[in-house]
Formats: sequence, structure tokens, C-alpha cells
Amino acid sequence: MKKQTIQDTLKQHTPTIIGDDALRTYSLLLPLVEREDGLHLLFEVRSYHMRRQPGEICFPGGKYDPEDQGTKETAIREAVEELGIKPGDVRDVYELGYMVSPFGMKVEAYIGLLTCEEEELLPNPDEVAEVFTVPLDYFLDNNPVKHYVNLEVTPEASFPFHLIENGDQYSWPRRKYPEFFYEYDGRVIWGLTARVLYDFIRTIR
Repeated sequence: MKKQTIQDTLKQHTPTIIGDDALRTYSLLLPLVEREDGLHLLFEVRSYHMRRQPGEICFPGGKYDPEDQGTKETAIREAVEELGIKPGDVRDVYELGYMVSPFGMKVEAYIGLLTCEEEELLPNPDEVAEVFTVPLDYFLDNNPVKHYVNLEVTPEASFPFHLIENGDQYSWPRRKYPEFFYEYDGRVIWGLTARVLYDFIRTIR
């Protein structure tokens, strides 16, 4: 391959996350709801019959579908499917950012305003056990509690130690991974949901 060919290719190249093709892309929506006492955030409790994370608190969201026009459409589509609302009920949608989890997920987060009334919500029972809201001011006034988990690299039994320096004595990196916990009215919001929520609150502050 000629140098000029490489240079021409790189001039037109849009930088992305290296290894992006191996990541599973998801999208979620942080739904804002206007109440008499101010703005609230709406949360879901995942159905207790779901295989993954039953009963945990989350925002509407799901896996990007190639038929979606983009991850923004994914976030709106998932909110519509999970909350039983119309696409027009989600307005003023803004991108917050994206995160790459240690578990091979790229999650893109959006903020949107729900304009329907609460009684118009018809949560899909296959995915949502219940919904509830928390005043936005609660999160502005209360920081989460932070705890840590340790992430370690564990090579498979077939790993070719003979191909690397120091072999099976190689010093693999370890990382402390923070987990955020919010508690409100007997409910615990943690995990990816709390991490995205924390970043949203930090942004609007």
C-alpha cells in the first residue's frame, strides 16, 4: 500500500473508540416530568420476571437497532415501548454523553421531557414492574454515597503465557471501580443508572 493512499484514507477518517466494533451499543433516556412542585425524574423498576437485573431501578433504554436512525431514536423508541406512550410525548431531547462500561457496553444517554400525564403511562408489564418519580431537587441537594469494587484481569486457562514477557508471572492491572448509591423513600438507585444520573446532576450544577 502506498503512503499517499494511507494519508488520503486518514484525512477522511472520523475518529471513534478503538475497538468500537466489539462493543454492544445501548441508549437510554432520562425522562423529566413537570409537576406542581417542580421537575421530577421518572424511573422504572425492572420486571421481576426478567432474566437480567430483575427488580432493579433504571431509566428507559435498550439496545441500538440498526433500523434506528441513530441512538437518539433508540432512546425514544425504548421509552415509548416501555412506558406505553406516543413518540410525540417525548420532547426537547438533548444528548448528555456516552460511557463505555468495563463489560463491553457503550451506553449513550439522552435527556427528554415527558409531556403526557402520569395516568396516561401504560408500562409494559413484560419489562416494567412499576414507575415512580423523584424530585430533581433531591439529587441536586444530596450527593450519592460512593463505594468501590475491584476489577481484575483473569486470563483463561488456554492463555498463551509463553508468548509474553514474565509468562504466568505477568503483572496484570487492577482497577478500583466506583459505584454510586442514591437512597430515596426506601428505594436504592445504583449501578449504571446512578452513574449516568450522577453525571447529569454534575452537568446541570
